[in-house]
Amino acid sequence: MYFNQILLNIDWPLFAEKLVLIIAVVMVSLFVAMYSTYFERKIAGFMQDRLGPNRAGPFGILQPLADGLKLFFKEEIVPTFSSKFLFILGPILAMLTAIMVSAVIPWGDKFHIFGRDVSLQIADVNIGILYIFGVVSLGVYGIMIGGWASNNKFSLLGAMRAASQIISYELALGITLIALLMVTGTLSLNHMVGQQKDQMWNIFRQPLGFLIFLICAFAETNRTPFDLPEAENELIGGYHSEYSSMKLGFYLFAEYVNMFLSGAVMATLYFGGYDIPFVNDANLVHSIGVNWVAVIEGAVFFAKILGFIFLFMWVRWTVPRFRYDQLMNLGWKILLPLALFNMLVTGALILLKQNHWHF
Repeated sequence: MYFNQILLNIDWPLFAEKLVLIIAVVMVSLFVAMYSTYFERKIAGFMQDRLGPNRAGPFGILQPLADGLKLFFKEEIVPTFSSKFLFILGPILAMLTAIMVSAVIPWGDKFHIFGRDVSLQIADVNIGILYIFGVVSLGVYGIMIGGWASNNKFSLLGAMRAASQIISYELALGITLIALLMVTGTLSLNHMVGQQKDQMWNIFRQPLGFLIFLICAFAETNRTPFDLPEAENELIGGYHSEYSSMKLGFYLFAEYVNMFLSGAVMATLYFGGYDIPFVNDANLVHSIGVNWVAVIEGAVFFAKILGFIFLFMWVRWTVPRFRYDQLMNLGWKILLPLALFNMLVTGALILLKQNHWHF
């Protein structure tokens, strides 16, 4: 009886909406991650005056599918002296934490279907920034557990580098977000996008904060020039040296999913999210309707994300890897003081504005 009452109280249409949206966001994230590998190799080929993938399908467009099949059919090896449960858990955690970030990102405004307004955000929680920060902090466990469970000293060194790197750069990242929250006055990503649609993008209100956030995003995603955890010339592949088949594929996929979602977070926080630049969305709704506006907003949002993905790839094939001491110096001696300075200046300007620019 009690169980039947619970089932009756569930809003089944809302449940169906969220389920479809979750499946769509996860599939799109995986698709973008898969084809990011193709575009990275094509961009690298262009920058190095070579062709890149060009055999599997027209212009090599089927190369990601060939790579995926190769990983599926490779022999799955678990080292004899590894901690087997943790060895399997590591890549699962890395992939899971990468996907979880997508839950609070507003991918568009709303659709109007079957008499209902369908939000294009899986969970509109009022502490979205804290949720993202918490999930990103958990991401290091997938790397750390995988490196330790392999029972390989090179893998362990890579995992330790990853842990120290992420802890170092999360401090500057967190302080940068404090300055942004002081300006916006909200932790909700949806409210932040709404503010930027009505006023101005946060990149113009927090330019130094965005620069610090961008550098920290490179470090959080272990992308060059911060790819010390998997520096192959020192650590034979780093924390995933002992992995093969789809376990290795999970780690590689997690990096590209992280890159995609980092671009989505930066576009949301600093570039208006799904806001269409130089266009009054309210007037556009009256002209072409809510659903078409939602489609255009989603396309604009993805264009912003693809711009960040291109930037990640551009930097990888342009800037050499840092030494470990340079990595730590940048995090602790440059970015952390800059983030504190940015927070203090932001607070001072807010107080001055509230006092009508009088000391």
